[in-house]
Amino acid sequence: MLLTRIRCAILVPAAFFITGGTASAHHLMGGKTPSTFAEGILSGVGHPIIGPDHLAFLVALGIAVGVSRVSFVNPFLFLVAMACGVAAHVAAVNIPAAEFIVAVSVLLAGVLLALDRRIPASGWMAIFTVAGFFHGYAYGESIYGAEPTPLIAYLTGLVAVQTALAIGIAFATRSLWTASGIAPRLVGAAISGVGFAVLIAQIIPAA
Repeated sequence: MLLTRIRCAILVPAAFFITGGTASAHHLMGGKTPSTFAEGILSGVGHPIIGPDHLAFLVALGIAVGVSRVSFVNPFLFLVAMACGVAAHVAAVNIPAAEFIVAVSVLLAGVLLALDRRIPASGWMAIFTVAGFFHGYAYGESIYGAEPTPLIAYLTGLVAVQTALAIGIAFATRSLWTASGIAPRLVGAAISGVGFAVLIAQIIPAA
């Protein structure tokens, strides 16, 4: 029964995201580079939410902190690494496999949660730090070439929304799911499905 539920949790989001695309390549501004402070804030706040891979990873981060009792230091390490990734993209550092690594990070985090693997705290720390850099590099695509004002606003929005999501999910799951073993595993399976779908989209891009 558990395996059946996990398979459904993987296949349903995978099918949805394979057929539904990736939310206009995660660009809230429709591909336009933000040019004002307001546009920068809006794009920064919206980017992690409309990008299924980024949102799924933030959910995984929150659950790992909330249910697996991973330290609250991890979200802040993720955010610092994310900012470094954005800076690398803005500085025109070329990392061609960034989106592929983002998809792998989502799949890996989801699988670890779904299988309830008890890995060392340093393992989660390494995953969130490395993933943070590559998620940040992917975020940088939306702000590349922007002026300093919208760039600062974009980073502010990114940090604010990701902090709120990760910490909020951590506290919620720590309060609600401490006695439940199945709920976080099912969400982990769904996260795996998102990661799998995005990974397939990277390997076999749509025509």
